[in-house]
Amino acid sequence: MTEPKGAELLTGREPEVPADPLTERILDAAHEQLRSFGLRRSTVDDVARRARVSRVTVYRRFGTKDGLVSACLLREYRRFLADVDLAVADLPTVEDRLVEGFVVVLRHIREHPLVGGLLRLEPETMLPFLTVDSGPALVAMRDHLADRLRRAQPSLGGPVRDAEAIAELMVRITVSFLLNPEGCFELGEDGHAREFARRYFLPLLAR
Repeated sequence: MTEPKGAELLTGREPEVPADPLTERILDAAHEQLRSFGLRRSTVDDVARRARVSRVTVYRRFGTKDGLVSACLLREYRRFLADVDLAVADLPTVEDRLVEGFVVVLRHIREHPLVGGLLRLEPETMLPFLTVDSGPALVAMRDHLADRLRRAQPSLGGPVRDAEAIAELMVRITVSFLLNPEGCFELGEDGHAREFARRYFLPLLAR
């Protein structure tokens, strides 16, 4: 079976995957397989053995290896979006939450045992899962941030113009730093990341 790299991401929609205990078991198995052996050395057969299901079951639910990897990563992204919400919930202003959210995302993804590990060891294999236009991971993160910006409208004194575009720009910038941290911006420390977000992200909210 030919598995076009990142093909599922080209649709701009999430893979049509049933939400049930069997799917979660397969995704748990994929998570452990990818953490242990990486993307290049992992196959659908490996995941099927860990999940104790047939390879046909995995293909029926996820279509290809890329579809399986995409669904596994998307589940992790959703989990740490929830973690970000929790981390910034008690901050007093929208601006503070936005700045700290950027810091938490950078730190969380870098330290994440699966996503951060793959970014360090196999950045070239992770590239399609983070950069293909309108992929489900980007869409999920963009929509999440745009929703938070819209909810903040009362405290900002009015509607956020182009909330979706602003959110996508912020997500794309963040992803670029995760993929290639080398450059003139020093974001390795939380304080530097906060300074960057205040200087370059907050002006995007100006009306």
